[in-house]
Amino acid sequence: MKKSLARLDLNLLFTLQLLLQEQSVSKTAKKLNVTPSTVSKSLTKLRDWFEDPLFVKTPQGLAPTPLAMSMAHDLQDWLQIGSQILTKRGDETPSDITLSLEVESPLFLIMLNDLLKETYQRYPNAKVKTRSWDYDSIDALVRGESDIGFSGRETHPRSKESLSALPYFIDFEVLFHDMPVVYLRKDHPALQQEWNMDTFLSYPHINIVWEKSETWALDEVLIDLELKRNIALTMASFEQSLFMAAQPHHHMMTTAPQYCSKYTEQLHPNLVCLPIPLNDEYKDKLLIPFTMLWHKRNAYNPVIIWLRETIKSLYQF
Repeated sequence: MKKSLARLDLNLLFTLQLLLQEQSVSKTAKKLNVTPSTVSKSLTKLRDWFEDPLFVKTPQGLAPTPLAMSMAHDLQDWLQIGSQILTKRGDETPSDITLSLEVESPLFLIMLNDLLKETYQRYPNAKVKTRSWDYDSIDALVRGESDIGFSGRETHPRSKESLSALPYFIDFEVLFHDMPVVYLRKDHPALQQEWNMDTFLSYPHINIVWEKSETWALDEVLIDLELKRNIALTMASFEQSLFMAAQPHHHMMTTAPQYCSKYTEQLHPNLVCLPIPLNDEYKDKLLIPFTMLWHKRNAYNPVIIWLRETIKSLYQF
């Protein structure tokens, strides 16, 4: 039978969180400034409530049971939310805030100026930290090191980077969709040929490593067509691949999201972009949903809510 939360003393959950942290009744009692006997009585009540021993005595201290371990992360989130609620005052707006963003590059170079303008208008003393989206960005959101992530995901059914593959504790909202395109110099010999798959594959490509993978949805589509790119150079980011594509004395080309054209117009005006020469059936598998991501613990954080709404107002279309 489901138990009512109203019957549980919520202070017991705080005790449980400290027991998980200290793995000692005496150390927990010291942290709470109570006697070990009080902590032992609290542990007895917790065991009765959860119908589980929760901790087992070992020579190294109290060892949490699998049930207790499964609650550790949720308890941490619950206590953080509780602390946020208890520090609120109706007559004040936080001023010295720090916002940490994980944003795909070069997207953050394009979007950051407008976002900073809105941020400093609302929070004049705010500090903003940005980091390029990479393989560890989801973990940074989980650990609380970053507040918001902003990155392209994939729609190919075999992709490991699809929205359906995100952990359940990550909330998200798609802001816009984009398509990858081909970037090459204005004097590239491919522009003198009919633009088709044969031309596209006859020249060497510059690739990037994305979340520790050297292949992406395009390569999966080409596998279905029994085709393959000639990867001559692999780099770490879109900026690097676009920079190299713009250099003279080679015939390489690269693929990157279409939004990068705004970036290349400013820094690499000698680059042009062409569509990837696929029919619509396969192009649909390359669609990129650019997505804002955050941990569920921040769902009701007023600063993060403001940040999400501001990003939506600036970049959702």
